[in-house]
Parts: sequence; C-alpha cells; structure tokens
Amino acid sequence: MEDYLVRVIAKDAGVRGFACWTTNLVNEAAQRHETQPTATAVLGEGLIAGVLLGALLKVQQRVAIKFEGNGPIGKLVVEGDSYGRVRGYVQNPDVDLPFKLGEADTAAAIGDLGAMVVIKDLRLKDLYEGVVPLENGDIGRELNFYLNQSEQIPSAVQIGLRLDEQGQVTAAGGLLLQALPPYEIEMVRQLTDRVEEMPPVAELLHSGQTPEDLLAQIFAGIEFEILEKRPLSFQCDCSWERTRHALITLGQEEIEHLLQTEGQAEVDCHYCHNQYHFSADDLQLILLELDE
Repeated sequence: MEDYLVRVIAKDAGVRGFACWTTNLVNEAAQRHETQPTATAVLGEGLIAGVLLGALLKVQQRVAIKFEGNGPIGKLVVEGDSYGRVRGYVQNPDVDLPFKLGEADTAAAIGDLGAMVVIKDLRLKDLYEGVVPLENGDIGRELNFYLNQSEQIPSAVQIGLRLDEQGQVTAAGGLLLQALPPYEIEMVRQLTDRVEEMPPVAELLHSGQTPEDLLAQIFAGIEFEILEKRPLSFQCDCSWERTRHALITLGQEEIEHLLQTEGQAEVDCHYCHNQYHFSADDLQLILLELDE
C-alpha cells in the first residue's frame, strides 16, 4: 500500500480528522540513516508527527519539529510541508533499548526532561515558534499536549508503528482530530474520548485496517465528508547546488583550509544522508567567486 493521508470533516460536529499510512517513508528513512530498531521507531514516529502537522498547513507552508530531551537519542528533527513531504533525522541512530511491553521504548530514548519546539513558516514576515516542555518523551502524547496547550485547539492524537524481529517497519501511521469553531464541546469530548479508548493505531493498521477505516470507526454514527486523499513521501530538497551555496557561506579561509588539508570536500545531508562531492577544482572555483 502506498503512503497516503486522508482528510475529513464532520461539519455538524465541528471537527476535522486526519489519518495516515506512512510505512514506506519510515522504512526509507530508516534505511537512509541506518538506524537501529529503537532509533527507527523514534525517527518514524517523528516523521508521522511531521505528516500530521503538515496536513494542518496551507499551500506552500512548512513546519519543523525538534525534540531534544535527556535520553540517549539526543535530538530528533523533522520537517514537513503542506504537500505531504517529510524529512528528518535523529542525532544518535545507533540507539537500541530493550522493548517495553513488546514495543520500542521511544519515550525512554527521548527522555522526560527537555523541550519540544515547533517552528512554522506560514509565508508571513516572521516565523511562528512554539515551545513546550517534555512530559514523558512519548511523541504522540507530546504532540497532543502541544496542540491543546500551546496552540489551545482541542485535539486528539495517536501515533505508532510496528517493528518485526529484523527491525523492519511493518505498519506505521497516525491520526489527528481537531475542533473547528464553532464546535460543540460535548461532541468534541465524545470524539476525543473515542480516540483515547481505541486500540493503538499501529495495532489497527498492522491488522489490515486503512486510514479510512480508522476515521470511520471514530466518526461512527456521525456524518462526515472525505475532503482529500493525498500521497505522502520522504523527500529532501537538498542538492549539489544548494550544498555548494552552503560551502560558500563558510568563507575563503575555511575553503582554503579544506583544500590544503583534504584537497576536496565531502558533504553529508543530515536529513537524507545524500553525499555531495566537491573536487579541488570545484573548491578553486568557489574561491574565485569569493574573490570577485
């Protein structure tokens, strides 16, 4: 099954819903970063969070999420946009902790002391930034807390994935409900309670349910309309030319040092692990530009 997200609205209830299947893009990210199982789960859940927050954006808007706690994973950084494209990385991809109740212990990997930072590029003069302290390191719960407390929008979030014995992701996805004004508070509570009481989303997806099935289960007995089904992908906007511009910003002294010590430059993209090679001739051309 291809990765995709479904967006629905229940107008009378004043609630919109999102559900996604992200198994392929999570596996691609894990392969690119050569993550161990726990790190795979952390990165995967972070990418799902990026998909869900990206789905709330308007055209050409972007969002970045950073989790930085006291756990061994270090930083988790994810970027998403309004088109269903996400990318991300973890600082320490070799982290692998004992499973807890049969699941990867992502909360312990992130830690319970630190912060979750959300930065949005809404195509305005200034970027929007929201910061909330970590509660327990569980990505779904942290995202839920952020939406309800920092953005003050009644919301409910579930995020999860399943790993097999080889550390391969067999099912990954999430769902998000959010109130839309004017809304009926009792109806919102009823629906958010359904999200909290349903089995883990990873378990449902692993059993063969689709994002549409998840939303139908939540909105059972309530009229809703499917507004969109969009493809999702792990996609990075890095390139040789962008990397070249980044090298230029290092300045003449640093470029000359690279030439003298290495005779070339190898640049690795944090987000996708693509590597870009710059020969001595490439670096000399950069120096000529800096001299102009």
